[in-house]
Amino acid sequence: MRYLGLDLGTKSLGIAISDKTNTLATPLKVFNFKSEDYDYALEEVKKLINEYNITKVILGLPKNMDGSIGFAGNRSLHFKEMLEENNIEVILVDERLTTKSAEDIIHLNNEHVKDTKNKIDAIAASIILESFLRGLNDFKK
Repeated sequence: MRYLGLDLGTKSLGIAISDKTNTLATPLKVFNFKSEDYDYALEEVKKLINEYNITKVILGLPKNMDGSIGFAGNRSLHFKEMLEENNIEVILVDERLTTKSAEDIIHLNNEHVKDTKNKIDAIAASIILESFLRGLNDFKK
């Protein structure tokens, strides 16, 4: 059983993958697509699910700081429906501040954020997946 973590944007999809023991989340790639072409993004996710034998997708749900769902959150909810219509099991994870955390990681490594947009998206996906895995592994204890 392996998981795929997703950080969905309007033109990119940050992707992370769990290891076979489901203890580590690793940034895999960033998939870029035309603005709001989620059908194309869906096809990429389906390819990765088959390639890596993924059992569930962990999708970031961006919420406003007050917990409400805005435009970005609705985008993720729509993509979740698209995945589920293709018989892909999806678990939503609150992704508030993951991009900020990813930027902090980049800064700690002395990299410039403006040169690393794709890295940020993949790291954010990894943080989303890691958050889920941490809860999963805490449950097993």
